[in-house]
Amino acid sequence: MTAVREELPEGRYGRSADQRADRKLKIVGAGLGVGLLAMIGWFGYDYIAGQKISAEVIKFDVASDSEVQVHLEIRKDENTAGTCTLRSRAQDGAEVGRLDVRVDQRGESRVDEVVKVRTTARATSAELVGCTASG
Repeated sequence: MTAVREELPEGRYGRSADQRADRKLKIVGAGLGVGLLAMIGWFGYDYIAGQKISAEVIKFDVASDSEVQVHLEIRKDENTAGTCTLRSRAQDGAEVGRLDVRVDQRGESRVDEVVKVRTTARATSAELVGCTASG
């Protein structure tokens, strides 16, 4: 009795259709992965390079039930002016104070400023909402 062979002889007819499909899927997947990484890199660069003014709250001190002193460090292009918005919150999370700080020191790229935020109740925090450039 002879055994009947169901498969093609190995290496005689090239790759099978499954192997060709797997190779195509790997190539398409790699191309899409590279494209996605490039897109994420572009958005990250655009976000960082597009900001002409940014700031950071260095520290804050609750001076009284109606005032918070905030030390703000602002980084900007030398000829850029803008506004940074600060917010104070109470223990329950309610906003009790808000202040827009004008940044118009031309010729400076870094500004340290201590500002007073007036509050309607005792604050427990001070945070930077954001900064916008105006020119």
